[in-house]
Amino acid sequence: MIYDRSLDDLLQKVWDGGRVDAAEALRLYHLPLEELGALADRRRQLARAAAYDGRGNEIVTYNVDRNVNYTNVCNVYCKFCAFYRTEKDDDAYVITLEEMDRKIEETLALGGTQILLQGGHHPKLNKQWYLDLLGHMKAKFPQVNIHGFSPSEFIHFREVFDEPLEQIIADFRAAGLGSVPGGGGEILVDRVRQRISPLKATSDQWLEVMDVAHGLGLYSTATMMFGHVESVEDRIEHLDRLRQQQDKSLARQRAAGASEPGTGPGAFTAFICWTFQPENTKLKAPTVGAHEYLRTQALGRIYLDNFPSVQSSWVTQGPDIGQIALRFGANDLGSIMIEENVVSQAGATFRMTVADMHRLIRDLGYEPRQRDNWYRLVN
Repeated sequence: MIYDRSLDDLLQKVWDGGRVDAAEALRLYHLPLEELGALADRRRQLARAAAYDGRGNEIVTYNVDRNVNYTNVCNVYCKFCAFYRTEKDDDAYVITLEEMDRKIEETLALGGTQILLQGGHHPKLNKQWYLDLLGHMKAKFPQVNIHGFSPSEFIHFREVFDEPLEQIIADFRAAGLGSVPGGGGEILVDRVRQRISPLKATSDQWLEVMDVAHGLGLYSTATMMFGHVESVEDRIEHLDRLRQQQDKSLARQRAAGASEPGTGPGAFTAFICWTFQPENTKLKAPTVGAHEYLRTQALGRIYLDNFPSVQSSWVTQGPDIGQIALRFGANDLGSIMIEENVVSQAGATFRMTVADMHRLIRDLGYEPRQRDNWYRLVN
């Protein structure tokens, strides 16, 4: 075997916490899975060392929330989605306030702290409908964070409401919106997006929403749905665009002299990736398994050196791989997901309880702790 000094230097740079570029990331991607996982775990340790009074490497967090889809009516017809309906479908719906109240009360009874609020791109719901929904939720359940509306939904709102994005997000925040989920990211490469979701927000538009939301003080997550028609290079470009946006958002925080939620500009809190789930969808693409999932998550942890947290995606991979992912860069097991309707329609039907989360975390030698959307411990 010929000794490769350049690879040795790259591995040392990763171990020491240095930033890698796209070409280096591609080299890392082709490492043996165990070696890539060890590097990702090292980067997790470096990222979490100072968290929770210096106990960040002893703690693995989780969240208790409910994913409420306020409507399944959507007019963008993504090929990878098995959830959307048209207005004419018999099972099309728009949630009522009474149904929302019931779902929130059930969530609180299970120790939940958050509602993940997302829907389709409904062509006829007006702005006041959304403001009334947010205002009702916040007035009746002020203790619950509303983690709502993906960037693609906000781009849809801009078109339907015919208002500036800044005004819409500011009004939603004033009505009760607490943070923004990273849904609709898929792959932030327009060539790919044109193949899988041609009517959805572009890559630039997705990032524009996040930039505006961060500037207005909202925090958000970032996602990647992969394993369909994209290449590894596309995944790396996606990671690079996220890292650039995070650099911008963190620079804005430093300039404002504030980094605590509610005191200044926001930023990304975490990265979550998952694999394309093909069942009941129109997208004909080869699927990938756990090996590819772990490899991609590990690469994400290494590349996204400015992201404080990485969530394991047990919802699509199952509890066992979700647990293993905690050795491949993740420091969080995500949510117990009291309700989930989108990926389950595409064939992922795994379920988890708080007791399950505790067992999986403790079996790896970590301490399980519930956290809120901003990764502050709640117990």
